[in-house]
Amino acid sequence: MSDLFDAKNKEEIQRSAPLADRIRPESLSNFVGQEHIVGEGKLLRQAIEGDEVPSIILWGPPGSGKTTLGRIIAALTKSAFVMFHAVTSGVGELRRVIEEAEERRRLYGKRTILFVDEIHRWNKAQQDALLPYVENGILTLIGATTENPSFEVVSALLSRCRVFTLNKLDANNIRAIIERALKDNVRGFGRLELRVSEPTIDYLSRASQGDARVALNALELAVGGAARRKSKDITKEDITEALQATYLKYDKGGEEHYNIISALHKSLRGSDVNAALYWLGRMLEAGEDPLYVARRLVRFASEDVGLADPQALTLAVSGYQATHFIGLPECNVVLAEVVAYLARAPKSNALYEAYGKVQDDIKEYGTLPVPLHIRNAPTQLMKDFGYGRGYKYNPDYAKRGEEVSQQYLPDELKDKKYLE
Repeated sequence: MSDLFDAKNKEEIQRSAPLADRIRPESLSNFVGQEHIVGEGKLLRQAIEGDEVPSIILWGPPGSGKTTLGRIIAALTKSAFVMFHAVTSGVGELRRVIEEAEERRRLYGKRTILFVDEIHRWNKAQQDALLPYVENGILTLIGATTENPSFEVVSALLSRCRVFTLNKLDANNIRAIIERALKDNVRGFGRLELRVSEPTIDYLSRASQGDARVALNALELAVGGAARRKSKDITKEDITEALQATYLKYDKGGEEHYNIISALHKSLRGSDVNAALYWLGRMLEAGEDPLYVARRLVRFASEDVGLADPQALTLAVSGYQATHFIGLPECNVVLAEVVAYLARAPKSNALYEAYGKVQDDIKEYGTLPVPLHIRNAPTQLMKDFGYGRGYKYNPDYAKRGEEVSQQYLPDELKDKKYLE
C-alpha cells in the first residue's frame, strides 16, 4: 500500500513540476547537444555507459545540460547517487552524506556519487571539507558550475577532477528540445494539439540565447496564456510576452563580465567600430554601471591610443563626466560616441610599454637617489651638501637661444630610453 502511495505521489509531483523538469531526458540517446563530450565514442559517454564515472566538474552556461547529465548518470549508475545543492546544503548535511557513504562502502562495498549543483557557491572551507573523501574514494564528486572552475573551485579539489566544458546550445539544439516538448503526450504538450508556426519556433529558439530552461519556461508561460483565452494557437506575441521576464546573460560579478569587457577592448584595439558598439550595448542593456564602462574607456584612450591621438583622452574624460551628469538611459549615446571615436582613432601603445619599462627598472634598481644637481635646496645646509649645484635653468638658456645638456636620470639609468 505504501509503495502504491509513493508511486502516485511521485506521479503527481512529476505532473505538477515545471515543463523544464518534466521534459528532462533520462538517457543519453535523448540528450541534446554537447556532442564534443557525450557523442558516440567520447570519453565521458563511455564512462557514463560503463558506470565508471570519475570525479568530474561540469562547467557551462545556464541551461546547457549540466544537471540533466547528472540525472542521467543517476539513472544509469549502480552506485548510490546523492543530489546536493550548494545554495541550500551546508557542511552539516555534507557530514551526514559522508557518514552514510562510509557505512555503505564498509557494509556493501558500494560507492557513492555526490552531485553538487552550483559548486562555485561553496566557500573554501566547505570545499576543503569534501577534499579528503574525494581523495580516498569514499565519494565520487560531480560538480556543476556556471563559473570558471579555475577561479571558483579550490585547486586541491580541482586537481582531483576532470573538467568537462559544456557549450551554449545553438538554435537548432533549442528547436529540437522545443519540438519534443510540443510533441510529447505524457510529459509535454502533445495531448493539447497546439498550433505553433515554424517562424514562432525559430524565434523562441533564437531568443532563448542557448538556454534550454529559458526556452521551456517561456513556452510553458505562453501555453498557459493561450489556455486562459481558450486558444490552441501560440503566437510570436505570446512568446515575446513570456520572454519579458528572462534576462541577458551578463553576470556583473562573474566571468561573462570580464569576457565582454575584454571583447570591447579587443574590438576597439582592432578598430572594429561595429563590434565595439555591440559589446558596449551588451553591457549597458544588461545593467552594467555606465561609469565602469566610462572608466575603462578612459584607460583605453591612454593605453591603446595614447600619443597617436592625444585628443582621445580628452574625449574619453568628457564622456565620463557627461555619463556622470546624465546617467542612463541618456548616457548610452555619449558612451557610443566615445567608443566610435576610440575605435576609429590611430593606435599606439608606446606610452604603455614605456611605463612598463619604468616599472621594471624600479623593481630592478630600487629607490635610486636623485642626482644632486636637480635636488631642491631650500636651506643653506642642503646647499653646502651640494644640493642644486650645477643645475642649469632651462628658461635662461632658451632666452639666449642656447641648448641645455644635463643629466636628469640617476647614473645607473643615465642613457635609458623609455619612449622612442
